[in-house]
Amino acid sequence: MNDSGAVREADVVVIGAGQAGLAAAYHLARAGGEPDRDFVVLDHAPRPGGAWQFRWPSLTYGKVHGMHSLPGMELTGADPDRPSSEVIGAYFDAYERDFGLRVHRPVDVRAVREAAGGGSGGRLLVETSEGTYATRALINATGTWDRPFWPRYPGQETFLGRQLHTAGYPGPDEFAGLRVVVVGGGASGTQHLMEIADVAAATYWVTRREPVFREGPFGAEQGRAAVALVEERVRQGLAPRSVVSVTGLPLNEAVREARARGILDRLPMFDRITPTGVTWNDGRIAPIDADVILWATGFRPAVDHLAPLRLREPGGGIRVEDTRAVRDGRVHLVGYGPSASTIGANRAGRSAVRSVMRLLAETSAASVAARVPAPSPA
Repeated sequence: MNDSGAVREADVVVIGAGQAGLAAAYHLARAGGEPDRDFVVLDHAPRPGGAWQFRWPSLTYGKVHGMHSLPGMELTGADPDRPSSEVIGAYFDAYERDFGLRVHRPVDVRAVREAAGGGSGGRLLVETSEGTYATRALINATGTWDRPFWPRYPGQETFLGRQLHTAGYPGPDEFAGLRVVVVGGGASGTQHLMEIADVAAATYWVTRREPVFREGPFGAEQGRAAVALVEERVRQGLAPRSVVSVTGLPLNEAVREARARGILDRLPMFDRITPTGVTWNDGRIAPIDADVILWATGFRPAVDHLAPLRLREPGGGIRVEDTRAVRDGRVHLVGYGPSASTIGANRAGRSAVRSVMRLLAETSAASVAARVPAPSPA
């Protein structure tokens, strides 16, 4: 299909072929759907692997926290010293081939809007770089990797050194002999610091809030409680927070060692960026000279293509019940908010497909009923 203007129909369009999108595609196929006929999977990435394919080389598979296998195929025997981008990319590739999911890539989705005269039970138009799809239901699985969050601080544009985000982190070697400020209190920030500290001239850790380190086991009960906190925000239509933001940072042996070495001694957030570093307005901390500012400040959901549907609430998020967008029941969001973890993405994919199949059955029955003529008067 190309940009010729032709419109192709599909019962379901899945946008994104990361963990959540592939889980949804798997369950659509299990429900009897035929790829490219009943449902289509679109992915903007150049190859299989979801966001994992863009991870930095030093993030080996053994360093990955909580990677859960996709439904129907276990990931076993992976070399823990091999880059996670290679391990998981190869796994996703095999998964797509073994289940015949036929992902369309690279395809950019530009907008999703209401078809003319569609109404709540009509079709949605998915406008893409390979043409337009008219669909009865949409499963959005676009994740967050394409929307790195860059905070703005006074003087940022004057900095003479290098600024980069986790999304462009190349691994520690490029920071050898440099003075590096790492901004962000999440798992990525601590991982970057522990790698860079071994080669940099100096590292500094700056966060808005005091980091919370979690000791002891993190079992199913704690996991459910953490997910429930994120889920409540989504129900209220607030911008979702990551699950890790409410679980704290795991205090493993590597983190203990880094804390003992002073690598994870945290500084409060600076007030300004200067041409040569960062500074605090009240003078409580001496200005820091830096060659690099690394923003490990997280990501936001990549949902701008859904803007024409006006799904956002005043709180800035899309209100979701289970996986269904409250403002439009044809739209399901997976890998969003509480389902942003790999295990959550699997469950959300299954749940979304169940809901979509009910929707398709209901709309088909309504369509048939509308075509049946009313009985003649006696």
